[in-house]
Amino acid sequence: MSPTLARLGLRTLIMGVLNVTPDSFSDGGLFSDHEAALRHAREMEDAGADIIDIGGESTRPGHTPVGAEEEQRRIIPVIRDLAGILNVPISIDTYRAATARAALAAGARIVNDIWGFQYDPDMAATVAEHRATAVVMHNRAEADPSLDLMVDMQRFFGRSLDLARRAGIPDTHLILDPGIGFGKTAEQNLEALRRLSELRAMGFPVLVGASRKSVLGRFYKPEVPPRDRLYGTMGAHLAAVSRGADIIRVHDVKAHVEACRVADILLRGQP
Repeated sequence: MSPTLARLGLRTLIMGVLNVTPDSFSDGGLFSDHEAALRHAREMEDAGADIIDIGGESTRPGHTPVGAEEEQRRIIPVIRDLAGILNVPISIDTYRAATARAALAAGARIVNDIWGFQYDPDMAATVAEHRATAVVMHNRAEADPSLDLMVDMQRFFGRSLDLARRAGIPDTHLILDPGIGFGKTAEQNLEALRRLSELRAMGFPVLVGASRKSVLGRFYKPEVPPRDRLYGTMGAHLAAVSRGADIIRVHDVKAHVEACRVADILLRGQP
């Protein structure tokens, strides 16, 4: 495990989002240019990001899937170049084992899988082979307002953890993510944040990524576009930190670094 991840539990880690896509919900197209992507990653590191999470396919609601070849064409040159200049670990945001394998070979250290090893049957083995850390996210093909969300999460993560252990991934290399904005109703997204301490009680570090998401838009009157949801995002993330979140996945790094430093002093006794 990298020195950065070894600090899990001591303070809140900030994962900066780098979408090298033309259609991400918040910043699609801004960093699809190679030099712009490299520059933004360095800016996030300078602002205090502990991890840079790179994605080559938008997974927003209604997104158009791209093939693995196109996904890799977008991200591998960026990962390869950043691996030589960044001092923080790189995460690859993908649910495809082939893309994860290529990204890990190019220098990534973390796999952020929005389907928690349950989409691609080769994903867990790929993570194990490279001795990588993995973020295991809860997801559903569609929202079901009638289910008990935490029961569903426990079942989902039980399957994911079984796949991880069978592949030989140590528990110490696993991080859970409640999947805000994925396969949930608006109320279930809020419930996931409110009940985060129950997920934390499973004994694994927890990552939360609510940055600029539509669940927060309902609190603005009138509603605002994703890039204008910073204050709502910070409210959700600070509430998550107070309930046990260890990593926050964000677009706005500097603001979260400063806010989480204060939260950590108050909640963890850590500067």
